[in-house]
Amino acid sequence: MTDTNDKGGRKSLSLNKPLEMKKNAGDSGQVRQNISHGRSKTVQVEVRKKRGASPAAGATKTTVSAKPSAAKKTLSVKKNTATASSKETASDPNLLTQDEKSARAAALLLAKKQQEEQQKLDALKAEEEAKRAEEEAARKRIEEKEKKEKERAAKRRSPEERRRAEEEEAKRLLEEAAAAKEAQAAKHREKAKAKPQAEEPKRTTAPRVAKTSARPDSGNTGGEVEDTGRDRTGVRKKVAKPSRGNEERPSGARRGADDQRRRSGRLTIGDALNDRGPKQRSLASIKRARKKQQMQPEDLPQKVYREVTIPEVISVQELANRMSERVVDVVKALMKLGIMATPPQTIDADTAELIVTDLGHTPKRVAASDVEIGLGGDDEEDTDENMVPRAPVVAIMGHVDHGKTSLLDAMRKTDVAAGEAGGITQHIGAYQVKLKSGDTITFLDTPGHEAFTAMRMRGAQVTDVVILVVAADDSVMPQTIEAIKHAKAAEVPIIVAINKCDKPGANPDKVRQELLQHEIFVEEMGGDVLSVEVSALQGTGLDKLQEAIMLQAEILELKANPDRSAQGSVVEAKIETGRGMVATILVKRGTLRIGDNFVAGPAYGKVRALLDYRGNQVEEAGPSIPVEVLGIQGTPEAGDEFVVTENEAKAKEIAEYRQQVAKEKKVTATARGSIEQMFTAIQEGTADELPVVIKADVQGSAEAISASLEKLATDEVKVNVLLSAVGGITESDVNLAAASNAMIIAFNTRANKQAREAASAKGIDIQYYSVIYNVIDDIKAMLSGMLAPTLREDFLGYAEIREVFNISKVGKIGGCMVTEGTVKRGAKVRLLRDDVVIHEGTLATLKRFKDEVKEVKSGMECGMAFENYHDIQVGDFIECFEVVEVAREL
Repeated sequence: MTDTNDKGGRKSLSLNKPLEMKKNAGDSGQVRQNISHGRSKTVQVEVRKKRGASPAAGATKTTVSAKPSAAKKTLSVKKNTATASSKETASDPNLLTQDEKSARAAALLLAKKQQEEQQKLDALKAEEEAKRAEEEAARKRIEEKEKKEKERAAKRRSPEERRRAEEEEAKRLLEEAAAAKEAQAAKHREKAKAKPQAEEPKRTTAPRVAKTSARPDSGNTGGEVEDTGRDRTGVRKKVAKPSRGNEERPSGARRGADDQRRRSGRLTIGDALNDRGPKQRSLASIKRARKKQQMQPEDLPQKVYREVTIPEVISVQELANRMSERVVDVVKALMKLGIMATPPQTIDADTAELIVTDLGHTPKRVAASDVEIGLGGDDEEDTDENMVPRAPVVAIMGHVDHGKTSLLDAMRKTDVAAGEAGGITQHIGAYQVKLKSGDTITFLDTPGHEAFTAMRMRGAQVTDVVILVVAADDSVMPQTIEAIKHAKAAEVPIIVAINKCDKPGANPDKVRQELLQHEIFVEEMGGDVLSVEVSALQGTGLDKLQEAIMLQAEILELKANPDRSAQGSVVEAKIETGRGMVATILVKRGTLRIGDNFVAGPAYGKVRALLDYRGNQVEEAGPSIPVEVLGIQGTPEAGDEFVVTENEAKAKEIAEYRQQVAKEKKVTATARGSIEQMFTAIQEGTADELPVVIKADVQGSAEAISASLEKLATDEVKVNVLLSAVGGITESDVNLAAASNAMIIAFNTRANKQAREAASAKGIDIQYYSVIYNVIDDIKAMLSGMLAPTLREDFLGYAEIREVFNISKVGKIGGCMVTEGTVKRGAKVRLLRDDVVIHEGTLATLKRFKDEVKEVKSGMECGMAFENYHDIQVGDFIECFEVVEVAREL
């Protein structure tokens, strides 16, 4: 069939028969290729084996012949021989001759030996590689350490020495790079020599089959032949191309100039120097070096060494600023000591001292508490020439309602007790009484309620004499004993004033006898303690009491130096409308004047005005004179030391230090409490808290209320005082209470309009009190309501099972006789068998005949069934009881 196209009717070129490759049966290496127009061509087919395949053991070695036909025939004959031999051997192994067996055994033994040697070589090579890697890592660590040491030493050198050191370092690096390169080349040469020797035994047992025929003298030992073209004489050159699996490019061999591939791996110093030549200094560096050489020694910047003040804790940045050093240098110095710190972090004084010494400066250690050194003129000694007599400070202490304030009023001829809420003193009062003889006595009236223990203790610490007031009709009471302990702890003399001697049931002798139990020996009992029988209501015995006080003051020889800066104690602190914080100060020594700067605990300020106990303004106050001070910034605590300072900055610095100390103590206490609370919650369960905000008129009352409420705490309930402060209730107090769902306790204070509106809008309860008893009682009632009720079990009766009835769809029902008490439906029951509790649950049904009843009394029969329990037997007893909840109280 002939195909034509449209171009002149000419035949188009086409293949009538497709190309075929016919394989002759006699020769597996040649095939016949048929082409169009009856042409054919015989093609030699190259037979290749898979790479890496090794002939079977015992196979005849294949040789490469000079002529292709000879090689082909030899290969075919030897293959047929090996195949026939293997078939014969497989069919009958006894056909092998003794020599063949010996040759096969020797070949197997040699192969096994070579395999073991190869494994040993691999193990030795792996061990050498690991050892070499370890040595290399150690060498790198040593080099890095030496490099760091040299960098540190270089920083201390002059520019010329640094330049010389850099040149020597570069020269050393060049020499090391050349030596490394030479060692690498020698290593590759040794490896190239050792490789053919190592591969030679492999060819004896696993010879390679040539992939292409080559001349024996061409130097090709089994690899592929690469045709590289013809030389000048026209002879084609053939170069043996190394096999991929047997030979590799050496790791350190450099590529040729015609290799355009990019460099891979890390660029070392040696490679960089070899590629670019020796490194030269920049022009700017040379100019800087010349400029330094031209400068005179006096023109060079000189380092300034300073005396560095080091506190207990200092930040790295602040330490660098005090030394005028770079922060980087300080951080590096810390790293030498093994401390990794950033500029904002703080270090202790010992570490800072080491850094300062290392950088050449002089350290000066100071503590934060050093700000109080010299406070109050402690280094000043009062001489006898400067000392003048002062009035005694007397504290009146005793049990509540024993007439302390009434006795003081009788001596002052005033009626202070009428203005006290509830007839008790809520805070410490300081007054002065001038006697007919012209002598003056300063009195401190302390509360007698048990909540004011701390206030009584402070009153005993700042006084010279304690008057212990005991009612003749009530004798010694708990607060009387507590006052005695405070007076003994303060080591001040005691004068016993037996009050209310005008009452019919008064018995002063009983009071003296009971005081003996507490080691108070009055003169009437042979002791040295003065006792005076007085009556504040009738005014009898007051003159004897005043004489006893003055006698005791003469014995004590009370003197003070008024010509120095004032020093005293804070008796009370409160906030007054229009005047701010007002503190009652009792001056111990020196003279306090208007304009003096002072510090009182965490508060400081400047004296703006002085008021005496009558409210009159005074210019100054000497020893043993109580005055009210205006101009305080902060809230001093009752009992804090009041000291006049040289200037306001000193007072402020001391106050800030004390505030920081107080804050740290509070944080530490809070953290410790949190840990303790965590373990308590794990073991005993979390206690319910009643959050409160306390605002009082004076600091002492707020402190007493807070301490009293905290004493009410138990393992289950407690009071959490969120805020205890002085002054009226503000809107911020209401917000604090709203955030914690707390109640506000106002003691002798009131809320302003904004606070009342905010409290009404947020539903905050504000409780107003004027007597501390009422505060404690109300809070105790609230805590009692928070307590979980006690479950009490009340016995009802017993019933004996006489018969057991099994009813379908219902279960077992016991026919019972009530033997004792009453059995009620819905009550708790216990099933007793041989006086052992078998089951405890609830009655499901209680019937009399066919009727459901509420209760069955003793001596009557009934039917009983348990809820979800049916294992009952004749003779069992049923105990019936009720669980009653009982409210608990603190």
